[in-house]
Formats: sequence, structure tokens, C-alpha cells
Amino acid sequence: MKTKLSVNINKIATLRNARGHQVPDVILWAQEIERFGADGITVHPRPDERHITRNDVFALKKVVTTEFNIEGYPTPDFMRLVEAVRPEQVTLVPDAPDAITSNAGWDTVAHRSMLIDVLTQLKSLGIRTSVFLEPDEKQIDDVLHVSPDRIELYTESYARGFSDDRESAIKPFINTAKRASEAGLGVNAGHDLSLENLSYFAQHVPGLLEVSIGHALVSDALRYGMENTVRLYQRCLEHAV
Repeated sequence: MKTKLSVNINKIATLRNARGHQVPDVILWAQEIERFGADGITVHPRPDERHITRNDVFALKKVVTTEFNIEGYPTPDFMRLVEAVRPEQVTLVPDAPDAITSNAGWDTVAHRSMLIDVLTQLKSLGIRTSVFLEPDEKQIDDVLHVSPDRIELYTESYARGFSDDRESAIKPFINTAKRASEAGLGVNAGHDLSLENLSYFAQHVPGLLEVSIGHALVSDALRYGMENTVRLYQRCLEHAV
């Protein structure tokens, strides 16, 4: 089964907010990206609303026809937002409020009690849950205690090591994904995946259900155009089947 492509549109909102108006139109571009063939739309609203805003999230819920995935740290405000919006998936990330971007997976031992409470609440709302995790198969036993539906593998180390030694870079992801699948967890992935490294990742990581890609995809769209870029990323995933 082909891995699904969810496009993170945070960077489009960053560009809009730099000017303070509605250009580019985040909502329109989400619809266009779906029309170009994306399987989902991802957003990561942060407390300072430096890119995606609360209003964006509510507006997107009305128009997204594929899968709507909301990422974030489960503050009370974030939990109230996802409870009101009810996206198809919520991906929990351990970001500090001032983090530039996601930069680590969860310590599921230290945060076990909190994650259990949050995931229980999300599941009661009928929302599929995913937990951002480092590629370490030993962590799968720990994450089972908090019972997410899926994990999202944090792929920065893979992207960083891909050019030098792709086999070594991907090995921990293969092992972690195998262990997750054996334990009954779905596997997503994201962070610094690109046209250069995506096909190899999707070809070798077993049971990969979904990738979430934003920065590289939006950057590539400056060169290739958004429609062509979405199709290029989909082609990477199709070649992996």
C-alpha cells in the first residue's frame, strides 16, 4: 500500500504573516494542494501564532476533504482547540513554546502519566492519535504504556546522515518501524524529508503509513511550482511501492 503524503502548510502561513495580510491565502492553498493530489493537510499551531493561527485551524476544518492532522504540544489551549475542531489525527510533539521547529521525540517514561491522560481524552473524541518519537526500537515498549494509535518517527537524523551513509542512517528507522508494527502501532514519519531522500526512506521503512512534509516541499515549490512539486513527492512514494 502506498504511503500517504500529508503536506504541512505552516511555511505558507509564515509567508502570509510576514506581510500581515491574506496573501498567500492559506485556506485556498490547502484546497489547491489537495486538488494537486496530496492525501492530507498538516498544521502545527503554536501559542504565538507565528504561522498557523487558531482562526486558520477552524477555517481549514471546514474545507479540508482529505485527512486533517494537527500537531502540537498538549497545552490546555491546544487541547481545547483540537476538541473543538475534531481533526482526523492529532500528533503530539514535545516542543517548547518558543521552539523554532520540532527538534526531539518524546521521553515517554518521564511524561507517561501526562501522555496517558491526553491520549485517553483524544481517543474519547474519536481522534486518531500519534506520538512523535526518536528512532529507537527500545522506546516502543515504553510508548506502549501510553497507547497511541501511531508513532511518528522523527527523521532529522536520517536526513542529516543520508548523503554520507544512507544505510547506516536508515537502519534505526527500519528497526523501530518493525518493532512498532509487531506491537500493533501504525508508523508515520516526518522532519526534513525531501525529494532527495524520500524514496529511499519509503522503500526501506516497513509499514510506513504516512509522511508529513512541509519545509522542503514548500521550498521546492518555489522552483517547480506547487502542483508539479506535490506530484514529484507523490511519485517518490509511488516508486517505493
